Amino acid sequence: MPLFPNTPVEKMTEPYHRRWWALLVLCLSLLIVVMANTSLVVAAPDMTEDLGLSSSDLQWVIDGYTVPYAALMLVLGAIGDKYSRRGALVLGLLIFAGGSVMGGLVDETNLVITARAIMGVGAAVVMPATLSLLVAIFPRAERAKAITAWSATSGLAIAAGPLAAGWLLENHAWGSTFLMNVPVAVLGVVGALLLVPPSKAEGMGRIDYVGGLLSIVSVGSLVYATIEGPHFGWGVGPITAAVVAGVGLLAFVAWELKHPNPMLDVRKFTERPFGGSMMAVLFFFFGTFGSIYYSTQFLQFVLGYDALETGIRLLPLAGAVFVGAAVTGKLAPKLGVKIVVGTGMVIGTAGVFLLTRIETGSTYTDFLTPLLLLGFAIGLSLSPATDTIMGSFPESELGVAGGANDTALELGCALGIAILGSLLATSYKDKLTDMVGGHLPGEAMDTAKDSVGGGIAVAEHVAKNPQGGAEQAQTLLGAVHESFAHAIAHTSLIGGIIMAAGTLIVIAVLPGRKRGEEDAAPATEEQADTETVGA
Repeated sequence: MPLFPNTPVEKMTEPYHRRWWALLVLCLSLLIVVMANTSLVVAAPDMTEDLGLSSSDLQWVIDGYTVPYAALMLVLGAIGDKYSRRGALVLGLLIFAGGSVMGGLVDETNLVITARAIMGVGAAVVMPATLSLLVAIFPRAERAKAITAWSATSGLAIAAGPLAAGWLLENHAWGSTFLMNVPVAVLGVVGALLLVPPSKAEGMGRIDYVGGLLSIVSVGSLVYATIEGPHFGWGVGPITAAVVAGVGLLAFVAWELKHPNPMLDVRKFTERPFGGSMMAVLFFFFGTFGSIYYSTQFLQFVLGYDALETGIRLLPLAGAVFVGAAVTGKLAPKLGVKIVVGTGMVIGTAGVFLLTRIETGSTYTDFLTPLLLLGFAIGLSLSPATDTIMGSFPESELGVAGGANDTALELGCALGIAILGSLLATSYKDKLTDMVGGHLPGEAMDTAKDSVGGGIAVAEHVAKNPQGGAEQAQTLLGAVHESFAHAIAHTSLIGGIIMAAGTLIVIAVLPGRKRGEEDAAPATEEQADTETVGA
């Protein structure tokens, strides 16, 4: 048995014997790129204080990762298909590790944002490579189970990121939350070389780089406009980006329709299983990540939990993800994608609506049930939707399939945090202005309205000021807490309505299971495995 697997998957006469160990490497790689998004949620207060970040700075420290991550996945997935899926995984992990080292060592805002962007490029290589390798390595009869493990890892990372970052922040500076990625990435590279076999598409043809460029421009501009416009005003930059995104999308569709070998066959969106599953992933992560984003802020700023305590309190979400993943493994083959995904989205929507009950006196217990519902819904819905998306593409386009799935996922996260975060900020500002407007100097009022963290900082300053005192500070602090609780309830109502509308659309689009389909499925899978092995 060779130390390094050198036989390409495409030339194997039987399923790869170490495929479950390879899956462990793929899930580990996925874990750190998703954790890089969630860990900064609890590190943000320390970074803000140390670097003197404005609201805009903090937004771009977080989203500097998101823009290249979302924009590049489709193209880099195709390049991985063409040349080497394992090579793409290794290269992506090395780029990601390099950006993490830079982010952990620099102490200037623009350099931190640059480091996050480099990490985003690495993540855009890694994410589609994990899915394309998974589907290439596993025979069709085992793919659903492997994708369930992959999906559960995504849910685990939502809680693992804040927990790991919180533990480090107990005794280390915020740079440690970047550096923690490095040993895991190195372990992933070694594991990929030892356990993951080489794979690439056969007979793929030339890559459609024009279509790829148009997709980068469209998605990148859309994400930029979504982040910048709602938070900081629809000035020339965001409006221009929105126009470029719209024109670029039209150009992309027109080009792909006429190209003989398109980057992404846009006709697939008219296929109900693919189109419905893509919308399910986008809508679901819109509501889920937006809700977790502001729930975490309430735990930290209002309830006063530190980074580690916040991470610990997100663990039930991770546990619920695994329960949902176990359930979907049993139910999806029997009930079909429509019922399982639709049910998961209904449960997730209910979790978002439960956050409308948040008020000033709310405690962690009021967040526990919504977190459990959101986690269970992730485990239940993501795997069958992803399996359907991956199954809509031929073996030669697995990287593109993974890129499409992951673009929908990351775009949903970006839209959820940007749109719901903007609604949250506006609602908080309006409520606080109604409660204490005219009682604070202009500059202090502007700081208090900027964010809940700013409001708490102003209250602390008032307490130390001889002209203020503890009583005025406590009054202001109470107004800040009440305004933020009101903002969460208001934002959750709108987010829940959007999720409910998305759920209805997905249920209407996804096709139901045809009579006799379940009985025929095992034979079809066995036949497909025979064809794959014999290829």
